[in-house]
Amino acid sequence: MKWTKQELLANPVKHADVTKFDARPIIDAYRSMAYSSRNLAKAADIYSMMLADKGCGVILTLAGSLISAGLKKTLITLVENNMVDAIVSTGANIVDQDFFEGLGFRHYMAPGSPEAPPVDDMTLRNLMIDRIYDTYIDEDDLRACDDVTREVFDAFAPGAYSSREFIDAMGAYLARHHAKNESLVKACHQKRVPIFCPAFSDCSAGFGIVMHQVERQESGRPFVAFDSGADFRELTEIKFQCRDTGLLMLGGGVPKNFAQDIVVAAELLVERRGGKARGDISMHKYAVQLTVADSRDGALSGSTLREACSWGKVDVVHEQMVFGEISSLFPLMASDAYHRKAWKSRKGFKFADMFEKGAGVPTFKDGAKRKAASR
Repeated sequence: MKWTKQELLANPVKHADVTKFDARPIIDAYRSMAYSSRNLAKAADIYSMMLADKGCGVILTLAGSLISAGLKKTLITLVENNMVDAIVSTGANIVDQDFFEGLGFRHYMAPGSPEAPPVDDMTLRNLMIDRIYDTYIDEDDLRACDDVTREVFDAFAPGAYSSREFIDAMGAYLARHHAKNESLVKACHQKRVPIFCPAFSDCSAGFGIVMHQVERQESGRPFVAFDSGADFRELTEIKFQCRDTGLLMLGGGVPKNFAQDIVVAAELLVERRGGKARGDISMHKYAVQLTVADSRDGALSGSTLREACSWGKVDVVHEQMVFGEISSLFPLMASDAYHRKAWKSRKGFKFADMFEKGAGVPTFKDGAKRKAASR
């Protein structure tokens, strides 16, 4: 069968709405079962404990293709209801997938399965269609997204900036130009939830920054750059401002380690100032990780949260690993937390406001100013 591009991009991915179904009975049933079901129930209980602990800041980490899989609305629900205070993510989730959809583009359901796709990948290449397992993306739309990221970067004064600063500007751009479109980036900008992408070049933002820098170099003008050190410093500032923190980790990789490491970074800074380090900074009080990775290959993604305790990163009192596929399990966990309503009496920390000029919060930032990118 000969497919056309229009036929292959005919069925958009739809995002799960966890407010429309109540997963509490399922989680309650899982609590008396075994294996991954009981672990998921324990993880759901710990997440509700984080939300009920009003002094605890919740840090969400995202790895893997989650927005394209249909989790965008679920994540937006958490942000809009003060169930997340900061996000550490891969760049693809934030730029190629969420910002991409915030511009009005979509991801599409591919026919067949990843194991037996009816359309070969060379045909997709010739049609300018990119594949993520059983999901399609229009490459022409991605090129348009690259152009917009460059436009956002062009609005900054020359200098080095954290990914948080760029992503907040992207949220402002969406709020100004695409206010009716649903977007995690836009929701976080409006709720003052900072997003960090420590490997920011590894996504459409990387293409945008390459285009921006090359154009500036060719015309003899200065340009902007990503400052991953600023990302680490700023997220560490959050740990200083919020003694108790909890981790809600979807997948592993760089976001997982980055979020865990802020405890050690904070300890080093305390020690530098004459403190005793360990004991002055608390480990992450709560931690939950959903992942399909395991510990057989020595990779960080599958390393247990108990192992992280030996590094002084995660306490072992309230921690739970859940080994399973995220798009199947996380909507249940999120729906359970939403309907148990521990968030009802919780106020968001609005950590993004810490980094604004005149916020009155002591920070380590260098005072770099950016142009308004919401033009």
